Amino acid sequence: MAVGARTGQDEPEERPEDGERYGDGDGDTEGEGETNGGEEGEVRGKKPRSFWKELPILIGIALLLALLIKTFLLQAFSIPSDSMQNTLQRGDRVLVDKLTPWFGSEPERGEVVVFHDPGRWLGEMPETESGPVASAVRNVLSAIGLMPSAEEKDLIKRVIGVGGDTVECKKTGPVEVNGRALDEDYLYPGDTPCGDKEFGPVKIPEGRIWVMGDHRQNSLDSRYHQDLPGNGTVPVDEVVGRAVVVAWPLDRWSTLPVPDTFDQRGLNAVAAGAAPAALGLAGAVPLVLWRRRRLLARDAATGPAPLGVSVTVTGKTERDG
Repeated sequence: MAVGARTGQDEPEERPEDGERYGDGDGDTEGEGETNGGEEGEVRGKKPRSFWKELPILIGIALLLALLIKTFLLQAFSIPSDSMQNTLQRGDRVLVDKLTPWFGSEPERGEVVVFHDPGRWLGEMPETESGPVASAVRNVLSAIGLMPSAEEKDLIKRVIGVGGDTVECKKTGPVEVNGRALDEDYLYPGDTPCGDKEFGPVKIPEGRIWVMGDHRQNSLDSRYHQDLPGNGTVPVDEVVGRAVVVAWPLDRWSTLPVPDTFDQRGLNAVAAGAAPAALGLAGAVPLVLWRRRRLLARDAATGPAPLGVSVTVTGKTERDG
């Protein structure tokens, strides 16, 4: 019996050396030990990649994601003027939804949208001078959507009418869309709905929109460009997207919902005109089905007419057979 194996004594049990336990019986364990130790040392010798080496990769991935988001999802725009006060202030940064237009969605009444200059709305704007470093930084930030591009001329206004609508505003207002007056509580305090430029009635062509600023006395919008092609309307294809959130500064963070006045009944001229026809069709279908069931039930009760019997068809008497 091995000493301390079953006697309950505290003497340590004798164990074979590592070479004896894992050897091949010949005692030649030196080579194997060196091999195992070499593999273990090699594994332990692999160090994680330095943070500074991974940093460019992380930056590249971040820029790629930002570029994809700017192209397909959201883009930041800076408000350059006071034409949308008090809804938007000069210097605000808004996030513009660019995703829904990819699925065929078009601007709707009441939305605040960003659009490219449809033609000489902004005129010849003077170029801002900046150093090469500032220009390079601006180009990078504009490419990933964190700053507006210096080359792009974009505007931001509220959609008042869409294709098929008729808009007008006389004297002190209100603005009317398809004969319905708008209650524009979002206007700049002290402004009148027409501002100093009454208009209409204007029939908006399909595929175009009529836009106006919330600061009517300080907005060169559709009212002032009726001498251009489209009578002051903007092509839907020029719309970048809908402004959905004021993201900066943080103390002005807010969403940009559609005002309730654009949800009033009868505002949609197309839907209102189609309503009688739709109601007539809805009422005619059950009547036709009911009459058809009566005819089938009568035929089933009387059975087919025998040969030689006169049958009345559409008011005429004909001889069967």
